Amino acid sequence: MTLGTLDRSPPPFFKQGPSALSKLMFFSALSLFLMVADTRFHMIQPIRAALATVLYPVQWLALQPVHAVKSGSGYFTGLNQAQSDSEEASRKLALQSLRAGQVEQLTLENNRLRQLMALREQLKASVMAAEVLYEAADPYTRKVIIGKGQVQGVDLGSPVLDESGVLGQVTRVHPLVSEVTLVVDSELVIPVLNVRTGERSVAYGDPAALGGGMELRFMGSNSDVQPGDLLTTSGIDGVYPAGLPVARISRIERRPESTFAKIYCVPLALVSGARHVIVVKPVSGQMPPRPDAATPDVPARKRASK
Repeated sequence: MTLGTLDRSPPPFFKQGPSALSKLMFFSALSLFLMVADTRFHMIQPIRAALATVLYPVQWLALQPVHAVKSGSGYFTGLNQAQSDSEEASRKLALQSLRAGQVEQLTLENNRLRQLMALREQLKASVMAAEVLYEAADPYTRKVIIGKGQVQGVDLGSPVLDESGVLGQVTRVHPLVSEVTLVVDSELVIPVLNVRTGERSVAYGDPAALGGGMELRFMGSNSDVQPGDLLTTSGIDGVYPAGLPVARISRIERRPESTFAKIYCVPLALVSGARHVIVVKPVSGQMPPRPDAATPDVPARKRASK
């Protein structure tokens, strides 16, 4: 091989292209041209739109993990917020229910107090307001304890009324509290008057009745009584003022083999729910004292003659 046939060009690895400065100037000029052309003539807009369309699936796939994390975080945050809102709403609802119940209770007590004041004005006897503290613990009696006693001037045997009628009678007096036997107790007896017929009778407590009731005893089978008749105090016992509502006749049983009828009554007073009552002085305590018996004339004359 002769020397003239040898390829004296450098191998491709060592070939030198345009210089770096030339490339920088060329691409800088191309960039300026493309920016000016895009600003003036919007020549790159279709290319940009095509590239965005092609790259959209890649962007969507790349953003899915981010969206999943945000969705999970938002779900748990929303769940906690919903639970908090539910608890707050439940608390507010319970508070509103409590307030509504208190309003209804206060309204009921206000109406009862108004009725008590009206009844107090109708009575000519000396009266005293009191509050029912609690029921007696004895399961075989129907008694309540009121917050007035000897210190306040409560007398033994005083009638006790609520806004609807006769509730009972004071049967034991302590210095600061008193025990009241209710009209449904078997030991309490009240002389009553049938308003419709004017017939007098005696009403006994009947604790065996549902919720407690009363019974008219010793009334003949042919006596003129009807369901719905109003019974009031007759005033002949020297304890209860006349005309106080006591009970209303609910049921009558007339048996041929019995001389007396069984007459059941429903007390008008709230024997199971009274809260405020008035205590009335017994009628006997408001009467003037009985005058002393006059001295016979004969002994007086004998003393004068002596």
